[in-house]
This record gives sequence, structure tokens and C-alpha cells, in this order.
Amino acid sequence: MLYNNLLLFLVAIFLFAMDTPAETPMLSPWYGLGLFLLSLYGYERLCQYIYSRPWAQRSTGYFSAEKRLSVLALIFFGVGAIYLCDAKYYLSALSFGDRVPALVNIAGLVLFIFYLGVMWRVARPSYEKIFDRHYSPAGFVALNIRANLPIVLPWVILSLGYDLLALLPYQGLQQLLDSSWGDLIFFVLFLLFVVLFFPPLVRRLWGCRPLPESELKRELVDFCEKQNFRAKLYVWPLYEGKVLTAGVMGIVPGIRYVLLTPAIMQSMSKDELESVMAHEIGHVKRHHLMLYIVLISGFSLLTTLLAEPFIWLLLSNEVFVNFIIAEGINVETVVSVMSAVPLLIFLVIYFRFIFGYFIRNFERQADLHVIGAVGHGRALISAFEKISWLSGGIREEKNWHHFGIGERIDCLKEAERDPATITRHDKKVRNSLLAYGLVLALVVGLVLQLPDMEVQGSKQEVLILQMAQKEPEKAFWQFWVGNLMMNKKMEAQALAAYEKAFSLEPTNPEVMNNLAWLLLTAEDKSLRKPFEALTLAQAAAALAPYGFILDTLAHAYWANGMIDEAVDTAHKAALADPERSRFYQSRALQFEQEEYE
Repeated sequence: MLYNNLLLFLVAIFLFAMDTPAETPMLSPWYGLGLFLLSLYGYERLCQYIYSRPWAQRSTGYFSAEKRLSVLALIFFGVGAIYLCDAKYYLSALSFGDRVPALVNIAGLVLFIFYLGVMWRVARPSYEKIFDRHYSPAGFVALNIRANLPIVLPWVILSLGYDLLALLPYQGLQQLLDSSWGDLIFFVLFLLFVVLFFPPLVRRLWGCRPLPESELKRELVDFCEKQNFRAKLYVWPLYEGKVLTAGVMGIVPGIRYVLLTPAIMQSMSKDELESVMAHEIGHVKRHHLMLYIVLISGFSLLTTLLAEPFIWLLLSNEVFVNFIIAEGINVETVVSVMSAVPLLIFLVIYFRFIFGYFIRNFERQADLHVIGAVGHGRALISAFEKISWLSGGIREEKNWHHFGIGERIDCLKEAERDPATITRHDKKVRNSLLAYGLVLALVVGLVLQLPDMEVQGSKQEVLILQMAQKEPEKAFWQFWVGNLMMNKKMEAQALAAYEKAFSLEPTNPEVMNNLAWLLLTAEDKSLRKPFEALTLAQAAAALAPYGFILDTLAHAYWANGMIDEAVDTAHKAALADPERSRFYQSRALQFEQEEYE
């Protein structure tokens, strides 16, 4: 369930984080609250129906029901809480004036866990019957929260830590965080937390306790010493200790733990249990724990690098922009949705297929490591057969993150017949990691080669065009359309926009100034009208004798052959705007030495 829940929480976090709070909620607060409560009631009824089915009263059925209802919780959360009830609009108040935005996203995660809490509360009677353990409703929900908390804890600490560091009143620290090294340094600190503090924290959250002194412990410790492996052995009470599984966590030997459930220790022979231990040792020897971090970090890197170029490409697409303008859709909303959907698909594909591919093959590599560690794979095959039978005959079930038990047994038998299988698989994993690294490096290189992308500026451009169509009789929007067209070197369109703005506000000095400048400097010389530009520039300067407007007037005098007036006006511009006086003085020299075309 751990890997399934990882994907589930990632999608929930992503859905909430990518949602843009509406300026006003779709429904009134009371209607929104009523709909939210109704969604909780509807979800609870579904949970009650599924857990009342006879197949959900067995362990395999219980886990299957939990998986289905977790996905349904995600749907209720996304459609009901986020979209219809505008949860982010109301939770945004927790950001303290947008100074700690992480609190809003953490609150969104808590809201999703609230839906899961409804499921766990309903599932309690089935759990108690299957695992023969009694809990209060609140105690059972808390148990499940503690079990899943390690999945989201790194994200919570990372996002909250970054926001809190940004609040510290140290200018040097802020400059470092804002620099190109800031993210890297923060990531290194976060990595140190994951490596040094996370394993002990998870061990406590899961209620693991040291394996008591016994003959079994001495045998396992001796086996680890023979394998040149150091770790502390703990009892893992997962699902009341009745699940047949084991795990290892911790990269640093002093805080490395091998976790064993009571069920696996009780059901396995000495040789089988040593093979299970050898499998966990294989994960460490093959550096899989560090590679998991690399693969998750790779996803973060890819989404960070690709998010902005993707939005920029959307806003650069004429069809997309025309659609936004024609439909009158809010640019922030449509960009948020259009960028979130592909990123969400990428998230699912990455973790389900790319990450899933690697962790499946890491598991197989750890399985094959057992043959080298103990000299054969028979004991591990026997252990797998026991797990399959005791877990309800799951031998032929497929598994996206571990391979099915039957597939793992077949691979071990093949390696027994042909030892070269181990070498071939090691080579496959190595080449796959190299290919992954090369693709990652290629993406980084390509993104770094892209020109600077002004995403915020592109959004503003779309908004300007949208508002100009929505309010065509406002000179303000026509003026900014003219500026936009000028930046794009679309002079005819800029002229039309400026002329319309001038007809709507004939006494606006900035409109007159920009129109005059275009009539003086257009690259398309058929658009140039120096005498008309002079009239406009004189009127603009009379209303607002700013430096940049006097510069346009000086240019107009020069274009009409009035050199003395042009030089005199350039000097006036230098006096009006001392910060740019050198520029205006150079203009005066240009007017004296060059001829206007």
C-alpha cells in the first residue's frame, strides 16, 4: 500500500497546489459548506456499501476496498472540495497575507486526509474482525494517519521550511535564497534531513520496537556480520504485525533499520528468514535507497524546468490565445487548468511507469542479490511461496512496483539455471539509470538553451487583448494594445490601436506621444507622417512636458527640418529628466549631425 498511497498523496497535493483561488467563490459560503457536507455524507455512504460486501471481510478484500475508496476520496476531494466548494479560496486566509503559502497547501492536504478519515472510520469494524484488534474510532483514524504521515512529511517540511526561511529578517539569507544557488543549498539541507532525521522519525511514527534479545536475533545479527552489513533490527507492527513483509530504511549505518513483521518472523524458517534479510541487504548494497531519492528529485527537477516553458508555449500559440479572447475566459484560470492537466498526467505517468519501472527492477536486483549472498535462491523461492499462500493465494497477481510473486519466483528459478541472468539484469539496471541520467541532462541542457521566457508578461499580454475585446470603447486598453503591437513589431496594428485610443481620448498626452513616435519612427516608411506627428507631439508636450514626451517633440522638429527647435527641445528634455540627461544630450548631437530619412 505504501507505493499506492505515495502516488495518491502526490496527486492530491498537486491538484490542490495547482488550483487558482477564484476572486469570488462559485457558491455562497453556506451553500458551499452544505455541498461539502453533502459530499462527505455521499462518500461515507459509498464506504459503508463497499465495506459491507462479503469480499471486503477478508484481508485481500479489505486492502482492495481501501485502494478503491482512496481513489474515490481523491475524486470527491478534487471535484467537490476544490472545484465546487472553492476550498482554496477559504483556506487562503491561512497564508498570513500570502507570506506563508505553504500553510494553505498543507491545509488542503489535511482536507484530503479528512476524506480518508471518513473511510478509515467506516473500515474500522472490518479491520477489527480481520486483524482481531479493537480500536476506538478516533484511535483507528490516528493509527492510519501515523502510518501514512511519512509519505507526506518530507513535502510538508520542505515547503513550510522554505516559507519560514523566507520570513527571517536577514538580508544576506534572503539574497542567498533568491540566488541561483539558493534552491540547491536548500535542497542539500533537505537531503540531510531525509538522510539523518527521517528514518528515526518514521520508526517512531510506525510504532516499531527493537527486536528482543533471542536466539533468532543472534542468528540474524551473525548473518548481517557475515554479509558485512550493519543495521538495527526492529519489530514492525504493520497491520497488527500480521502482514508478511520486511523493509529497510536509512542510508547511514548508525541510523539504518531493518524492519520485520511478527508474521514473517513466525512463519519463516531460519534459511527463509536469512534470504529475506539478504534481499533487504541487497537494497542497501545496490544503493537503492539513495536512488529512490534521486528518482523523486528527478521528477521535481523536471516539473520545475518544464512548467514555465510549457505555459510560455501555450501563451505563444495564436490559436490558444484567440480562443481565450473569443470565449472571454479568465487568462489566469485557463492557464492554470491547461498547464495543470498535462503536469498531472506527467506525474501519474512518471511515478506509475518510470518510477515504477525502476523500483520493480530494483526489487528484482535485490532478489537476485540473495543468490550471491547465500549461494542459492531456493530459500527465497520457498519464502515467496509461503507469502503467496498465507496471503490468500496471490501468486499470480501482478504488481506495478514489485513484480508479481509468481514473476519473481520464475526469475529466481531462471537465475538458478543460468547465473548469467544476474549479470544481465545488473547491466539492464545500470544502462537504464544511465539512460535516465542522459535524458535528464538533455532536458536540462535544452531548457537552459531556451530564450528568456516572460511568462508573467505573456499572461498580461493575453489579458490586455482580452480586455480590449471585452471593453473596446476604453482608450486605456486600446493604448496598451498599441504598446503590445509595437513590441511585437506589428506597426500597422499598433497604428490602428493608437488611432482608436486617440479618437476615444483626444486629450491624453501619452496616447498622443506614442502615436506621434510611431508616425516618426515606423520601420515601414509608408506609415511615417512627420507633420501630423509634430502636431500631436506639440499638443502632448503642452499638456505634459515630461522628458520622454519632449524627446518625441524634439524628434518631430528634426523630422520636419527644424533643427534649432529640435536641439533646444532636447536640452529641455534633459532638464526635465536629469537621470537621462546624457541620453537626451546625445539626441541633440544626433539632430545636428544626421539627417532624418
